Amino acid sequence: QVTLRAGAELDAYQANQYTLTLWAACPGEEEVEEQFFVRVTPGQALHCDTPFASVEGAVIQVSADVAPQTPLYHVLPGSLGELTVRAPSPLPLPVALQFRLQNHDTPLTLTRRGLVLVPDNGFDHIKETQMFRLEIEVTDHHGHNCSGAVRVEVLPSRCPNVTFLEPQQNVSVPEGTSPLEVITQVQATGENVRYAILTPVSPALFTIDERTGKIRNIRQLEVANAQLRVQAFSVQCPDNYATAIINIIVNSTNWQAPSCVPAISVSQVPETVSPGSTLETLMCTDPIGADGDLRYALEGPLAFRSRFCMEGPRLQVNTTLDCDSEAADPVGFQLTATIVVTAGGQPLRSTRVPVLVTVTPVNEFTPACPRSATFTVPETATFGIAVGRVAGTDRDYPRNSLEYSLEGGTGPAQPFSIDTRTGEIHVVGPLDAQRQKRYRLTVRLTDTHNDLNPAKRWSCLCNVTVSLQAVLDQAPVCTPEVQELQITTGAGGRQTVTRLVCQGTMLTYTIAGGNEEGRFQLEGNTLLYLPDDLAESRTFVLLVEVWGHPSVPHRSTVVALVVHVTPWSTPVPPSTTTQHTTLQKEPLVVTRTEVAWHPPAWFVAVLTISAALLLAILGCVARSLLHSEQGQGLIAAFCSSCSNRDPGKLVLGKRWVLCGQGSGKGIGRRSAPFSGLSSAQGQFDGCAQDPCTGRDYLFNSVTGARRWI
Repeated sequence: QVTLRAGAELDAYQANQYTLTLWAACPGEEEVEEQFFVRVTPGQALHCDTPFASVEGAVIQVSADVAPQTPLYHVLPGSLGELTVRAPSPLPLPVALQFRLQNHDTPLTLTRRGLVLVPDNGFDHIKETQMFRLEIEVTDHHGHNCSGAVRVEVLPSRCPNVTFLEPQQNVSVPEGTSPLEVITQVQATGENVRYAILTPVSPALFTIDERTGKIRNIRQLEVANAQLRVQAFSVQCPDNYATAIINIIVNSTNWQAPSCVPAISVSQVPETVSPGSTLETLMCTDPIGADGDLRYALEGPLAFRSRFCMEGPRLQVNTTLDCDSEAADPVGFQLTATIVVTAGGQPLRSTRVPVLVTVTPVNEFTPACPRSATFTVPETATFGIAVGRVAGTDRDYPRNSLEYSLEGGTGPAQPFSIDTRTGEIHVVGPLDAQRQKRYRLTVRLTDTHNDLNPAKRWSCLCNVTVSLQAVLDQAPVCTPEVQELQITTGAGGRQTVTRLVCQGTMLTYTIAGGNEEGRFQLEGNTLLYLPDDLAESRTFVLLVEVWGHPSVPHRSTVVALVVHVTPWSTPVPPSTTTQHTTLQKEPLVVTRTEVAWHPPAWFVAVLTISAALLLAILGCVARSLLHSEQGQGLIAAFCSSCSNRDPGKLVLGKRWVLCGQGSGKGIGRRSAPFSGLSSAQGQFDGCAQDPCTGRDYLFNSVTGARRWI
């Protein structure tokens, strides 16, 4: 038997193979020489490479004007980051890595996927260089970990200057320009430039697109002049800005376009509105011609023009506005268009009325249960294990927006819970296939966010069956079951004697015998010898009991360990290894079955009620006896006998025996029923208590006869 030397450390990256030369010879035969090869494969260990794992850490330089939440560094396995994970080939790299920030004195954030992000508010725009250090610990799903650091240097901002191409503009527009028409557009150079109107603030006659710089009028323009003061600034560097002056001159015309009320049409309709319904009626007038010569037309996206139409001045629904179909998803619930009102004559005069129609969803359909809702789970499933998912459906928009609940709640009769959002069923209580093999659950599906009125909700009940799969409990198997070991005690701390190799689920190890002096200790499957002042060699026989899965009945296996302990001062043959000898003995398997009785609830209730009735009957009998004439006579006779006789004497002719303070040793004051007790030697005339056993007995003071009570 070839074993690994105690204290030896293997490193597959330094030596991945060892060659051992073995010699063997039997008496009267030639010596045989063979070679034995030991190959060492890499273990599952986690290593952080430089520069991430160096003392200085990985260095990143970034400008102070970088956008908030921008990723700066990513700790990844492989060549994309500074972290590499070594695992046995050809197994894939572990993906269940956990990243933990060890220092919290930095505004930077570290995500669960190893991303280092810019703070939510960005960096301070100061002229000095800012330094931040993050110390990161990486742990894989085996519990192996390594750590490293990332140093972020924030350099002062270098935003380019913001400059207007035309610092001053003079714009002329005709009188009667419709609202939301583009008057002019300003442009400025720089990075991430935004625009804003500084003056005039009130009254607000114009608006500007903060990204494009397009200036529009809010209402119809009249003959007047206006001066706008527009500012352009950088998003990263708000202190970097420029200002432009826009002079808007409104020129009068000799014609006037039709005027309409309202100037902007805003409507809100449910999706169930019937075709032909009127959403808006415009009141338009022509200041020059007759109102009957006005023509109405729709301009805008095809999605709007296919759903709505103009019947004279009335905006009507042309077709169904169903929001639950797949074709309605890309269109959305807000539709925009423009109604163009044109007056006859030359030149053509027209007015544009912007239209905004909001279609609100209506909860029309009841949720539907899945076709099959039958799941199977082993009876050994622990708390939180997922059993299955109830995939309900709902045709209302948004699709399958459901809440799940379990009728009857969670309890001993229903040891399950359901996720209200996903419909996933989890185990929350103990399961026993022998007690109950199948559970029938009732799940309620309730739709949400399908109607403008939150109280309008539909629900349905679904039947779910959960079957328990019985798991056979087998005793653990340990190899070998009998071991003979030899150790030499030293001046150090605890010594490792051996590690038990057992197969099974959820194993626990206990020392069942042979450790009366407490010299040995178990930590998991490792047997340790505790240091003591042992003066001479001793042999210990230990019985280690290995328990399997904690179920009923409990099953276990016993391993016998014969440990020879030699003190370090006792001369022993030179040996630096721990000898492991497997004794050729018959396998020893100990199986213990614990029987537990768990009475049902009805039995406990019946037993409690019976005990209460018995106590009530005894109380009534005692009360009737005390109030009756015969009972009072017995009491009087008992009192007279106590006054006329010595304690400990028997009251003859009565039904009571008085055990008082007699001459016998250990006699106590006690009354016991007596109904003509006698023996062959005569009647008993005393009562006493045995000082050794504590039991009471009757005795005859003449003959010395005794009788235990």
